Amino acid sequence: MFKHAQLESVKAWIGDPAHGALPLHARIQRALRQLILDGALDVGKPLPASRALARSLGVSRDTVESAYSQLHAEGFIERRVGSGSFVSERAQASSRRGTARRPGPQRESVRLSQRGTSILQGGGVRDFVAPRPFAPGVPETRSFPLRTWERLERQVLKDYGTQALRHSPPQGVEPLRRAIADYVNLERGARATPERVLVLTSSQQALALCATVLLDAGDRIFIEDPVYHGARKAFDAAGLACVPVPLDDQGMQVARLHDAASPARAVFLTPSHQFPTGATLALDRRLAVIEWARQNQAWIIEDDYDSEFHYAGKPTACVQGLDPHDRTIYIGTFTKSLFPGLRIGYVVLPPQLVAPMTVARTLLDGHSASIPQLTLARFIEGGHFGAYVRAMRGVYADRLDVLAGLVRAHLADFVEPRVPAGGMQMPCVFTHDISERAVIDAAARAGIDLLGLTALHASTRHRAGFLMGFAAYTPAEQETAVEQLARVLRELERR
Repeated sequence: MFKHAQLESVKAWIGDPAHGALPLHARIQRALRQLILDGALDVGKPLPASRALARSLGVSRDTVESAYSQLHAEGFIERRVGSGSFVSERAQASSRRGTARRPGPQRESVRLSQRGTSILQGGGVRDFVAPRPFAPGVPETRSFPLRTWERLERQVLKDYGTQALRHSPPQGVEPLRRAIADYVNLERGARATPERVLVLTSSQQALALCATVLLDAGDRIFIEDPVYHGARKAFDAAGLACVPVPLDDQGMQVARLHDAASPARAVFLTPSHQFPTGATLALDRRLAVIEWARQNQAWIIEDDYDSEFHYAGKPTACVQGLDPHDRTIYIGTFTKSLFPGLRIGYVVLPPQLVAPMTVARTLLDGHSASIPQLTLARFIEGGHFGAYVRAMRGVYADRLDVLAGLVRAHLADFVEPRVPAGGMQMPCVFTHDISERAVIDAAARAGIDLLGLTALHASTRHRAGFLMGFAAYTPAEQETAVEQLARVLRELERR
């Protein structure tokens, strides 16, 4: 029979709420397996008869028999007719056998690769799962035409049947690639064909692919300063040498690329609405960066993530559409324009990169789910995407105006808003010396999410402040949050 401590261990395992989702026989089986793995039940040790153990645990004999049968199938115990059940010799191989268990969870130090260490230290890219004001880059989802989407999804299932349940091509389904090409050609002035479109899960995946497929560890890449943190982390994780290039009100100072002491293999740009400043790259600089790429046989990585939302005048054509030399990789996403849960982004590639980038994609996640792709294709083709973007462009423009007014009314003693011409977030810079980190932390405790500007800069020649997302928050929500933020700032100043 079990020792009392062993029986109590099994009872504790069964009663642990963490294991409550498992059937009772599985809980008993795993409790006994753990005793064997830990060496508490040694090789050859007899287990209690199923009837006796059932009585001790207050369960049916069939439940214990099911647990014993699974242990036998896995090789942990042997069952001998007329003799009972015994711990199997096969279990002796466990590295934990014969060692005393230490109280509490034990974690062995793990040796990561240099790339893995870099990724861990970089902290990844944080998504706001349950966004609070003023989390940046979060779209409004409460106004999304869900019924239209559901109707189109039902049409897809009716028309494709079980074919929609299969793997999709790694490059993406043809209807969606065609719809994307038509859209970016019309709305962004791109030079796209369905054959040049690669459907991905996100713009972040596109950045990781560019970093690993186009460049080697140690290669130099020019980046904006300040820069989108997701891009910087993707490049750092790939071991690239990021060379910051300063900005002004017309975007990246492209002339510095030509004047650089050492050449780079690529340049990363957010030309429509620079992240985080909101600046738009001037036309002469767009043409200049295209010429730089031609001369140096370098790549232009153009992230056009929120180009749909331009509020002052008409948006400038994308760099890819101006590039006759096929040196530009154009990245877009529907995460910002529709809803984050869609998980569909894309790249428009030079023809010579389609095959290598598609093959590389198969090593990551293989393909994107067919049903959302086919539904999105119909959403775009039916004009619903364009209509929704136009409607939200007006909503977001109004919310930007509201936020700018609220900041001037309630936060003027602390920050100065830098109102952008488009995008989904507004930078604010401090007007006097105050700890950016203290503000970010205190705001978070008060239920407000801000993104600090300092971490987005490579140089120290910048003004501290924070980024305020406005797209997902109504005027009433903004007013409440700004008033709360004003109280937080006043409290910090009194300390």
